[in-house]
Amino acid sequence: MATETGIKSYQLLINGQSVPAASGATFDTLSPTTNEPVGRIAKAGIEDVNRAVAAAREAFDHGPWPKMTPAERSKRMHKVADLLRERLEEIARLETLNCGKIIIESRGDVNASANCFDYYANLTGHSWGETIPMNGPLFDYTLRQPVGVCAQIIPWNFPLLMAAWKLGPALATGNTIILKPASATPITALLLGQLCLEAGIPEGVVNVLPGPGAEIGAALAEHPGVDKVAFTGETETGRQIIRLSAGTIKKVSLELGGKSPNIVFPDADLEEAVNGSLFAIFTNAGQRCTARTRLFLHESIHDKFMADFLAKAGKIRVGDPLEDATQMGPVISSRQCQRILSFVERASGEGADLRLGGKRPESDVLKKGNFIEPTIFDQVKNDMTIAQEEVFGPVLSVIPFKDDGEVVEMANNVIYGLAATIWTNDLKRAHRLAASIRAGNVSINYPTVNPPEAPFGGFKQSGIGRELSRHALDLYTEIKNVVINLNDQPFDWYGNWPVGR
Repeated sequence: MATETGIKSYQLLINGQSVPAASGATFDTLSPTTNEPVGRIAKAGIEDVNRAVAAAREAFDHGPWPKMTPAERSKRMHKVADLLRERLEEIARLETLNCGKIIIESRGDVNASANCFDYYANLTGHSWGETIPMNGPLFDYTLRQPVGVCAQIIPWNFPLLMAAWKLGPALATGNTIILKPASATPITALLLGQLCLEAGIPEGVVNVLPGPGAEIGAALAEHPGVDKVAFTGETETGRQIIRLSAGTIKKVSLELGGKSPNIVFPDADLEEAVNGSLFAIFTNAGQRCTARTRLFLHESIHDKFMADFLAKAGKIRVGDPLEDATQMGPVISSRQCQRILSFVERASGEGADLRLGGKRPESDVLKKGNFIEPTIFDQVKNDMTIAQEEVFGPVLSVIPFKDDGEVVEMANNVIYGLAATIWTNDLKRAHRLAASIRAGNVSINYPTVNPPEAPFGGFKQSGIGRELSRHALDLYTEIKNVVINLNDQPFDWYGNWPVGR
């Protein structure tokens, strides 16, 4: 298995400078493939949070970025995209080393991150206001202005791409940022911060603070100098961020968990549905909030579908994520590996039928890493733990259904509402179910995908707000209303009140 020699040290990024933590503390970030260190990271603390917020506050209140013309911001953001593409192989390799996703997916994430920066660079001048007809001699219009200092807390499953999703719209609208990457995967976020500086984004606009979420994330959510918090991660942490931010009434956007249904009807192209369903659950080793973790199969096609699906799932090549031939790598940590296997054990205890996987691979080569075989449970009941709680690993629940009404009811019977997929060639059914399923993202005859042009977010406990698309600009702007008196007569409350009032 490929290994890296030497451990590189990475500093915090505050006010355009790479600096050690105020305490001098560091921590090692590990490769999920080997559980060996791949980087030594400065460990931010409360003093570093205060320094970063002060830098971002100064850059917003007195710096050039919020006042810069949209064309100038756009030019610098396009440069970030260019730098990402120029260094694609290097960055993809770092991403795979640090988070364990296969190298092909990491290359895709780097390219998608560049596309995200390009997309929002093109929208820098699109924060439009409006004029509002008034019932009287008044002229009324609105402005969209940046929120201010934004704390952005991102997860470990898409370290670079989630940073791009957050930074893109915030930068396009003139905000300043403290980016808090997951402790498990800080390397590419720190690199992205450096690329922003290299592209001409001013000092203090993008600050990057790796460190423990319970301390750093909480401090950012409570900090009076922070105007907005954006968080992607698990639902309980999202609840805590809402509680912590309440003291200063911050703007909050959340992208949280999912338990997304993948529904296959008898009239679907079954070969395409099999292949798409494999992608929907096993890419990134199932570590996606949008993973279609509940496969609903119509009872009339259940056996035929499962025969093909199991055969293909059993051939997925699990191994070293740096090798191009690998199709599934490790999960993020040994702790997460044990958590996933505890769900497997519980599912078996509740009566689900384990058809594939459910254990660590037997290969000696993979024993040092956090590998789990593709795992499929059949005859799952929708109220079982495995069908209700987010496992966040390569584990699928297969649930038979009889008709449209039953499957819609089961699909909606979870606390989440992030995504769904429907496989059918019945046009009326496709639109009917898309409207009936309580999810923010529905794909028809296509597995999970999130292009920057389309809004992304969830119903229910899957989050608040919409990332990506022009909708994300709303998350990072405030609406200001301006009214101008056009009446020829002087205003006098006790005399000449404007006509119509």
